[in-house]
Amino acid sequence: MAISFTMVGFAQKNEIKAAEKALKGGDSAGAKSALEAAEGSVSSADAKIQAQYHFVRGKIYADLAKKGDDSAFEEAISSFKKADEIETQIGKAKYGKDIEQYMASVTADLVNSAVEDNGNKKFKEAGEKLYMSYKLSPKDTSYLYYAASSAVNGGHYEQALTYYNELQVLGYDGSGVVYKATNIESGEVEEMDKVQRDLMVKSGTYKDPIDENTPSKTAEIVKNTALIYTQLGQDDKALEAYQAARANDPKDVNLILNEANLYYKMGDKEKFKALMAEAATVAPDNPDLHYNIGVINMEQNNIEEARASYRKALEINPGYTNAQLNLSTTYVNEGNGLIDEMNTLGDSRADIARYDELKQQKDDLFKVGATVLEDALKMNPDNQGILTQLRNIYGAMGDDENYLRLKKLLGE
Repeated sequence: MAISFTMVGFAQKNEIKAAEKALKGGDSAGAKSALEAAEGSVSSADAKIQAQYHFVRGKIYADLAKKGDDSAFEEAISSFKKADEIETQIGKAKYGKDIEQYMASVTADLVNSAVEDNGNKKFKEAGEKLYMSYKLSPKDTSYLYYAASSAVNGGHYEQALTYYNELQVLGYDGSGVVYKATNIESGEVEEMDKVQRDLMVKSGTYKDPIDENTPSKTAEIVKNTALIYTQLGQDDKALEAYQAARANDPKDVNLILNEANLYYKMGDKEKFKALMAEAATVAPDNPDLHYNIGVINMEQNNIEEARASYRKALEINPGYTNAQLNLSTTYVNEGNGLIDEMNTLGDSRADIARYDELKQQKDDLFKVGATVLEDALKMNPDNQGILTQLRNIYGAMGDDENYLRLKKLLGE
């Protein structure tokens, strides 16, 4: 039995050496084949041979990964880890430093491959590789952040959510300092680490050193988490995420708007309206906010409030077509509301007088609505929506001259 085990040990060493020789010659596929011959008996080999086997196997698969075999990354990592585990058990670290270097190299190759995948719109694969890079180098939490970003870009929301939740558990902030200086020869501003930048400036090859603070990514992560929950239909969790994000950054108007839109989707228009008003106080010069407040007031039949909001939007952006159309519509709708009462009146003198009074009010409202659009037409003479609505108003008023004018402008 002793002689038998010795013969097996020699065979394994020869197979490992053959694999190493093939790998040095650049034949990683041949190295893989040579090593596979030892695979069946390696578990019964001496611990040192086992460590050598897994170390060489890790090198082979790392080389295959570098040459484009994405499936080889995990094999390389698991082999290096196994070699390290065996050496830890026997208390001898022959390959320890080499394993560290190879693992760092595999991490760099993973990141480079992920960058290439992102460029080719293979976002799921990119996210998985970046996550693997983070697991290999947990101190580099930015890999996890970019893994989530890749997953979002590809629409892989559940994958992204896993990464974002892990970032929040870690308390990832993402803020930092970027060190820059201007290359005197090229005139280009370049990024580098602080020590290198300071040395380059001191040498006289670079000038104008700049330290730029990068903002925290905490609010962005929470916001994206909430958006993903919304996308997945988990509205309660989305609301919790928005509230957490707004507690961190209460003046972020986009967070307020996203929360408002979620309430609108859930049918809570009062909450939507309140949040829109809050957003308008945070960003008073945003015409879209005032327009949307006008829309919700219009839906709730708060006509005067709706008009005030549309006018505020137009005050900020005089060419805001939808605000012009909706402002005109408030007058037309109010005028149409009088028609119901007009149709209930009889032939008595009092009813006829009331009918004439209501008709005058209706026509006056229609005229105001038409005036709004005539003013709008001066700024946007070819807008089909304005022309069509104006034609319909004149048609309802019985103003044949203006009705025919608008039909001509419409090419009818």
